[in-house]
Amino acid sequence: MLIIIHSETNKSNIQQNLGKPEYSYYFVLKEFRPVLERLGQVIEVSNPEEMVDRLYFDCLSRGEDCVFLSFSPPHRTPVHYACPTIPVFAWEFSTIPTESWQGEPRHDWRMVLGASGRAITHSTFTVNAVRDVMGADYPICAIAAPVWDRFAARGEHLTKRPVVDPVRLNLRGLLIDSRTTDLRPYGPPALREGTPISFAGPPQDCQLQLEGVVYTSVFNPYDGRKNWQDMISAFCTVFRDTPDATLVLKLTHHDIANALNDMLHHVYKNQSYQCRIVLIHGYLADVDYERLVQATSYVVNSSYGEGQCMPLMEFMSCGKPAIAPLNTAMADYVDNDNAFIVDSTDELTSWPHDPRAAYRTLRYVTDWDSLCAAYRASYDVAKTDVERYASMSAHAVSSLERFCSQAGTEARLRTFFEQRLQQLRAPSVEASDA
Repeated sequence: MLIIIHSETNKSNIQQNLGKPEYSYYFVLKEFRPVLERLGQVIEVSNPEEMVDRLYFDCLSRGEDCVFLSFSPPHRTPVHYACPTIPVFAWEFSTIPTESWQGEPRHDWRMVLGASGRAITHSTFTVNAVRDVMGADYPICAIAAPVWDRFAARGEHLTKRPVVDPVRLNLRGLLIDSRTTDLRPYGPPALREGTPISFAGPPQDCQLQLEGVVYTSVFNPYDGRKNWQDMISAFCTVFRDTPDATLVLKLTHHDIANALNDMLHHVYKNQSYQCRIVLIHGYLADVDYERLVQATSYVVNSSYGEGQCMPLMEFMSCGKPAIAPLNTAMADYVDNDNAFIVDSTDELTSWPHDPRAAYRTLRYVTDWDSLCAAYRASYDVAKTDVERYASMSAHAVSSLERFCSQAGTEARLRTFFEQRLQQLRAPSVEASDA
């Protein structure tokens, strides 16, 4: 079988696309690729309009099966190719789009899913949302990005003590530490003093030392789902008198200036506190990313919903317990044995790409008091219950192995392709008759 793969973001444009809508699909594609290569020949194309059907008809001429995996949401998935096309997408809202706008029929996902006849997503939550609309027998499979093997292997060599001994990281980029940064320029306009940080100029080499009870979150600060405001305010409230508690925010976006100004305003207004907040924007080499994982006691998520959340999956695969909600994709791998659960409630919202901002779906709003309680409980465990921490760590590794190992992904993909093989071949007969 020939498996053609495509993401709008690729290795040639990832730097300028980092943080833009759909940029994360490239990272999903990268994780899927080695597993897909066990199932057939894989060709990644940067220009699907030119290449997909050319490759498909070449396969057709020699009787070889061929499929195109479009790593993109349905409204950005082509439906006019002769080659069987399968969207591979993430989704974290209670309903899928069932309306179109701006003259683009693909905004109604029923049109795309019906045309493709099958789909791959990353969670049971999304499977259910699709089948609520497309029917209970619609062929869609939940297959997460297979990150477990790589990160579990790293985790085997890392210490998993809940209270971190000093660890030093090297960073090329921007490092902001609440203990050394003048926050006065980020206060209310009437109270501002001093000079704001300049985000211009080339990246700088920085060093960061972490120790104590360290909480880490990796996210795009412009992503409206991430709810970093509550993450910061709850942390500052709970650890106002706790100098050995640190929150590390690793930020992913190609242009960070506006977001950092906003985030530093929140760091300012939650003063005063003895805990520490560190903002990182820049490149961490693999060895330093591993040190960041090693220097992490807990990985934190306070979002309104997740399509799968690869950073959370990566840290948990390394054996780091979580603070996270039990909803959307996270419900597939987060539980009371590997995380401190943050309660959430439903809230009306719009589909993120709907310019009308029409309320058509639900998101899941973090309960702030519950987030505070999770911070308190996790700190107490780190300081006083090493055995429970070790049990949570081990359970995180085993839970994520079930959810996103390469072996599990291969088995699910193989079953998915085998079950649909006759359906995939059917268009080939029509195309050859035409």
